[in-house]
Amino acid sequence: MARILYGIHGTGHGHAMRGLTIARRLGRHEFLFVADDDAPRVLEPEFRVQRLPNLGTVFRNYMVDLRATVGRAIPLLWHRKRYISQVLRLIEDFKPDVCMTDLEYFVPRAAEQAGLPCLTLDHQHIITCCRHDLPPNLWWDAFLQGLTPRWLFRPTEENLLVSFYAPPVLPKYRARVAPPILRETVLALRPRDEGHVLVYQSNSTHRRLIEFLQTATRRTCYVFGYGREEGREGNVVFMKKSEEGFLRLLEGCAYVIQGGSHTLMSEALHLGKPILTLPLKAMVEQRFNALYVERLGYGMQADMLGLTPGLLQDFESRLPGFAANIGQGRFCGNEEVFGLVDHFVRHGRLPERGTPQVVG
Repeated sequence: MARILYGIHGTGHGHAMRGLTIARRLGRHEFLFVADDDAPRVLEPEFRVQRLPNLGTVFRNYMVDLRATVGRAIPLLWHRKRYISQVLRLIEDFKPDVCMTDLEYFVPRAAEQAGLPCLTLDHQHIITCCRHDLPPNLWWDAFLQGLTPRWLFRPTEENLLVSFYAPPVLPKYRARVAPPILRETVLALRPRDEGHVLVYQSNSTHRRLIEFLQTATRRTCYVFGYGREEGREGNVVFMKKSEEGFLRLLEGCAYVIQGGSHTLMSEALHLGKPILTLPLKAMVEQRFNALYVERLGYGMQADMLGLTPGLLQDFESRLPGFAANIGQGRFCGNEEVFGLVDHFVRHGRLPERGTPQVVG
């Protein structure tokens, strides 16, 4: 048995669900998570969590609130030595064999000072560690916003990137790309097409989307993520937050309309569901995800402020082609990732490419 100190980014549930899935599968090891914001609610029912502030993104009116985001980051970075010292004391008490980070700032820096191996396991570093053929309208944003995963959440010595798309890794990074990690409840689903649409906005919302759904399709649209959680407006049904209810509707939907979340994209694609993605312009990772959804023929991307009924009609006319393309992909990398993480825990580094891995 090994001890693992695992830093988790707290904004949203995707990072925490990934860590929870890994910790459950590698249950013979002892995990201690470092997290804050939304993550402890996911992790604390099953694992120990040390709460520590972390850099995060603030959203408002379907936009990144830059002032609030920077305002939150400045005091944390100003006092970063204090927080790193807290993690170092945690390392002294817990005595981990290795550390892991899913877009968490303080754990990898403390691990470096303590001389411990640290593995980056996330999706965001697909931007940093890989080569992309980008359209010109994404060049500047990719450079500017890419500074965050490149410098603020810089890659560690070992990097495991989970993604439904696999661009080539840049030679200067020691990194591997594997298909996404899916939670057990998603793997248990049996997809079918009952005709309805699942709509999810995880970070922020815009009334324009509701008006678009009412005019662009006759299908029933079940909407999660809005402040309103009950009632109906025409074909739009507002839903309360419920994992069971959400997964049931995901299992039976014809397609998904969502922001740019990689977690939901991966789950939808695993179930064969085409995606209409509406990425936030200020989040370059979402724009990368949307670009690859469209480029690989898994769906379409659109701008929230440019939605027209014709766009959705075009999307619905292409559903069979999207489904066929999705059927050729590989969207579940659980066993591969578990094996790679287990190798890292035992050896302090990822295996060389081509080495088969199984969880011991």
